[in-house]
Amino acid sequence: MTAGDHPESLPTRRRGAARDANVPRMEDVRATAPDVDRRATMERTRGRTVIVACVFAALFAVLSLQLAIATVIRPHLPRLAVQPELQQTAATTAPSDIHLAVARTPTPPAAASLASVIRARRAMITDRNGEVLALSVPTYNITVDPRDLIDPAEAARRLKSALPQVDEAVLRARLADPSKSLVYVARSVAVREQNAVRALRLPGVAIEPTERRRYPFGPAAAHVLGGVGADGMGLGGVEMRFNDRLLDTGTPLRLSLDVRVQDVVRDELQKAMTEFSAIGGCGLVMDVHTGELMALVSLPDFDPGQPRSPKANAYLNRCTYGLYEPGSTFKLQTAAMSLDSGLVHIWNGFDATNPIRIGRFTINDFEGKHRYLQVPEIIAYSSNIGAARMAESVGSTIQRAWMQKMGMFARTAIELPESRVPQFPSPASWGLSATLTVAFGHGISVTPLHVVTGTSAIANGGVFMRPTLLAADLPKALPSGTRVMQQTTSDTLRKLMRLVVTDGFGKSAEVPGYYIGGKTGTAEKNTGHGYEKHANVASFMAVFPMNAPRYAVYLMLDEPKATASTHGYATAGWVAAPAVGRVIDRAAPLMGMQPDIANAATIQAQLAIPLQPGKGPAITPRPPALATSPTPIAPPVTTLIPASMPARDLRQQIMLRMPDHAGP
Repeated sequence: MTAGDHPESLPTRRRGAARDANVPRMEDVRATAPDVDRRATMERTRGRTVIVACVFAALFAVLSLQLAIATVIRPHLPRLAVQPELQQTAATTAPSDIHLAVARTPTPPAAASLASVIRARRAMITDRNGEVLALSVPTYNITVDPRDLIDPAEAARRLKSALPQVDEAVLRARLADPSKSLVYVARSVAVREQNAVRALRLPGVAIEPTERRRYPFGPAAAHVLGGVGADGMGLGGVEMRFNDRLLDTGTPLRLSLDVRVQDVVRDELQKAMTEFSAIGGCGLVMDVHTGELMALVSLPDFDPGQPRSPKANAYLNRCTYGLYEPGSTFKLQTAAMSLDSGLVHIWNGFDATNPIRIGRFTINDFEGKHRYLQVPEIIAYSSNIGAARMAESVGSTIQRAWMQKMGMFARTAIELPESRVPQFPSPASWGLSATLTVAFGHGISVTPLHVVTGTSAIANGGVFMRPTLLAADLPKALPSGTRVMQQTTSDTLRKLMRLVVTDGFGKSAEVPGYYIGGKTGTAEKNTGHGYEKHANVASFMAVFPMNAPRYAVYLMLDEPKATASTHGYATAGWVAAPAVGRVIDRAAPLMGMQPDIANAATIQAQLAIPLQPGKGPAITPRPPALATSPTPIAPPVTTLIPASMPARDLRQQIMLRMPDHAGP
């Protein structure tokens, strides 16, 4: 083949030109065998290349999607190491708390220490309905070894930039101190702050994983919870009482409190304190059949999640540690003791015509009737003289045994370290003077919780229940109590308590449909050096509904001041009873108690008791077994005891300044 014969040298036909018969067509051209092989190989290579390219494109697409998700759509946080209970309550926990509950996956050398921190995390504390009262979230402590620093001033400046809460001048001085080998820069910092510190890459800086206790409801249950210290150990309250249990198990500690009722009591108590300028107060709500405390409030209070407050008396739990003379609320104990002994009957009368004088001291009545009073009148009108006469007729031996049976001589069994033994006369000094004054709540000091537990036993059918802050597993494990009086005595006392609200000094506590019964109590404060004439403790002890008692409510104000609305009085009927009524009105529906208006007439008839239930013999008092008076004292002659009587009858310092009167 010549050059002119090569296919590439063949002439081409212009578009639209007629075909030249001498020019060969492409389909007439035949390729050689090497060309065919080469073209087949190229086709196979091209197919494989396309397949490989598609695979790599798919891989890059997957990686790009994962990168977009991890950085833009759903940024990856450090791996979670959250307690199971935190996961269960995430819906009710603030986002900031959940963010703080994130722990970075440790590097292998730090894995063991971080694991120990996670294992030691304190369990949650909840109320009876599962509301979280206390929980722990992971945080970090920032420490520095000053010996590893090149420039302490520069290190302090850079740490300040990452931790705005740090005082740069103080930190600089501490880092420059050659005697220090470890300096705590900040405690319990959040994840973002520890990341900022880590980014500084300062030598000598260490980040220790730790935890911080959070209290979502702030001071709402401060004296019950107590709080924890920087070392993670309980400082008081149930945090201290159940410290080991909270550390050893992840199971939440379920309290008997209802945080809704707790908030109501705290709110109404705070309003009453503000209205009457009281220096403090406390409130309690107890289930009289189980002993469970639905609310325990002591004011002033504190936030257990914040540093210790300088507020005076903020950490005093007035409900379980404060000792006060119970005043006229103890007349319920005197009436129950007297009736249950069989020595006094509901129709018996006692001489309240004249004050009782003991040496140079006097027992008088607030708005006295100056006549014989029957038992219902003594309770309704809150007669000190009548209560003293009633106790005198029973005797000090029975009285002392009764007080011991009602738990007035020992700490309450409440699960708090802040509990206290009452102050009372010794057996040797429990003479006539002690018998008369203890009858109306003077000469003995107990905690408010003692008053509530004793009154609950009177109202619930005569069974003394141990007070508790732990939720009972009802109805499987109904707590058992100790019978301390006859059912008939309890039935009568319920009517007398109702009489106080319908006809006595407790009228302002009435809430329609709840049939409240109770007792006022006003006592002059005993400072240990005598009584303060114008400093009272005013309290109201209530139980509702009296036709089927379920809850006991107690409110106390410490040193309330009279206002124009109280007509110059600061007694319990004016300042404490109305607040108790408001608590019941707001809290009862939260506890499943609805007012019963439809059956009001029937219930009122069931609870009715006359102020003067028929004519009965007057009681002639007899001297108590431990009394040292040389002769019996009988009405209607005013009791006179010489000032030169044996000193043991007046040994109690509380008697050295006996108040002229104690209000209802």
